[in-house]
Amino acid sequence: MGLTKSEEFSAVDNRVARYAKALSHPARIAILNILIKRQACICGDIVDELPLSQSTVSQHLKELKESGLIKGDIDGAKVCYCIDEDEWKIAQSYLSALFSSYVAASRCC
Repeated sequence: MGLTKSEEFSAVDNRVARYAKALSHPARIAILNILIKRQACICGDIVDELPLSQSTVSQHLKELKESGLIKGDIDGAKVCYCIDEDEWKIAQSYLSALFSSYVAASRCC
C-alpha cells in the first residue's frame, strides 16, 4: 500500500482503519442511516434522499462497499445495497473494543 506501511500494523488495526475511513464522511454516514432505517436493499432511492449527484453517491457507495460495511447485489441494470450484517457486527466489536480500552487517567495534558 505504498508509503502508508500498513503492512507493518496488525490485521485488526488495518481493519479498524478501513472502517474509520469509510465512516469519515457525512454523506457515507447518511447513506448508512438510510440503509439502517429501511432494513432492506435499496437501489436508486439513495440518490433521491441526498443532496448529491448520482456519481457522487456512487463513489460513496463504492467506499462503503470496499470497507465491507455494505454489500451490493446486481438486480438487472441496478445494484441494490444493504448493510452486510456479518461485517457490521465485526466492525461494531472492533470499534467498541477500541473505545472501551481507554481508561481515563487522573491527570492528562
